[in-house]
Amino acid sequence: MTMSFDGLFTYAITNELQQLLLNGRISRIYQPFQNELILQIRSQGKNHKLLISAHPTYARIHLTEEQYNNPPEPPMFCMLLRKHIEGSIIQSIRQVGLDRIMIIELKGKNEIGDVSHKQLIIELMGRHSNIILVDKDEQVILDSIKHITPALNRHRTILPGFEYVAPPSQDKENPFSVTEDRILKKLDFNAGKLDQQLVNTFAGVSPMFAKEVMLHAGIANRNSLPKAFMTLILKVKNMDICPQITRDDSKESFYLFPLDHIKGEVKTYSSLSTLLDRYYYGKADRERVRQRAVDLERFIDNEKKKNEKKIKKLTNSLNKAKNADQYKLLGELLTANIFMVNQGDSEVDVVNYYDENRTTITIPLDPRKTPADNAQSYYTKYQKAKKSIAFIHEQISHAEEEVIYFDSLKQQIQSATASDIEEIREELVEGRYIRSKKHKGQKKNKLDKPQIERYKASDGTEILVGKNNKQNDYLTSKVARKEEVWLHTKDIPGSHVVIRHDQPSDQTILEAANLAAYFSKAKHSSSVPVDYTKIRNVKKPNGSKPGYVIYDNQQTVFVTPDEDLLITMRV
Repeated sequence: MTMSFDGLFTYAITNELQQLLLNGRISRIYQPFQNELILQIRSQGKNHKLLISAHPTYARIHLTEEQYNNPPEPPMFCMLLRKHIEGSIIQSIRQVGLDRIMIIELKGKNEIGDVSHKQLIIELMGRHSNIILVDKDEQVILDSIKHITPALNRHRTILPGFEYVAPPSQDKENPFSVTEDRILKKLDFNAGKLDQQLVNTFAGVSPMFAKEVMLHAGIANRNSLPKAFMTLILKVKNMDICPQITRDDSKESFYLFPLDHIKGEVKTYSSLSTLLDRYYYGKADRERVRQRAVDLERFIDNEKKKNEKKIKKLTNSLNKAKNADQYKLLGELLTANIFMVNQGDSEVDVVNYYDENRTTITIPLDPRKTPADNAQSYYTKYQKAKKSIAFIHEQISHAEEEVIYFDSLKQQIQSATASDIEEIREELVEGRYIRSKKHKGQKKNKLDKPQIERYKASDGTEILVGKNNKQNDYLTSKVARKEEVWLHTKDIPGSHVVIRHDQPSDQTILEAANLAAYFSKAKHSSSVPVDYTKIRNVKKPNGSKPGYVIYDNQQTVFVTPDEDLLITMRV
């Protein structure tokens, strides 16, 4: 869990949710993934979607605009929540101290129509995150999204029927009620590491917040540090916030207000939920896909390395085989000077009449062979070497194609969805690279029509994107019309992109090029070259690899991939 989502951030998001959801009614409950819930809440005349995640890396709670696909059969925890809290009214949303724990108090009715009170307890604590439903009247756990048995934790069991026990308190100072004098008493200026002391002393404070305090304090002393701490704490307490994401070359960071100690590109958001929706966009999905594709990635990496080693060995063999012309020369010189050779000779010195300077060359001989047989031996070596050169060139070319192919598959996995992964797996089975995991007699679940991702340009023009080779072939060969515009990153593995228009505007071409660059190996690069041409100029050679095409009459634009633009273009 990112240190951005600390106790102070939890305080702020709790405030935001209180403003929007208090007295709202839970109308629907979904569990799209193992650790995530979506609560649809009708409040203040609007429908809101509240995402609650107990993901070990991406635990969070916020309102979302994202669309999630739900499983055909709801999980057991989802069905239990529907039974107990669907239709309930949200009476309060509160934070426990300044911990990353939130409690949603709910009032509803039980099976016989009596009023009942439930608590949905959300613990946002990294890999220990959990979502727990508690019967407030009975003071027992009804169920949780993760079960913690006594074998895992003797002091705190999270199972149906057990009493809910809160995580142990850290007994830290509440920064909202602290004074400057109290701060001075709690800190040891001689011990150093003052930012770490702030984290260890005050509830809700993360290393990120503490580093910002140290920057604002300048040369930290007994006067400047308490003032800087109090100034930033009051910003949080009074909800004087400005949600921002700061992006540098290697990572993104977010917080309630600008972080001056982190340098990079800054983007401001209207609410904490909007910020979180953007920051976590696709991250949990990519993590889930990565787990499903771990065997494929390993296989693809191994195949790529194997072919790279093969190219190296073949190149060495090619250098040796380049002696072919030398064998031919020795055979011709020996034939021309055969009268000088006697059987039993181990070598003969002859004039190289191909050389302008008429240098003498020594030809090694096999004493057991006749002069004619020695000459023939050199011609045979020449023919063999000549054939091997052609074969080695062919093998190098094939290995290079394989490297490019597996490189493209590796790139496709980076932005793949779960269904994309299954299509890549199916492609490798069809290519006889891997065996199908299906048992004999099991019906083949082959997708007849790959699902193509759809986007809309700012002028409303539809843009289609293939995310893997099956989708690329289907999009370019079956879906797109001859006069429509096709795009692909120049000499870089990536997606096929089609603009569904025969004369798109320059702006639409740039937006489509942005998609092509984003869904390519150059996703994190700047000024990425993207070729575009009409579909009629794109050809798939016979026998070529899935997704491989050649094209001509192209023009090139340069774009820098922008995920924010991609989000606004989604259909």
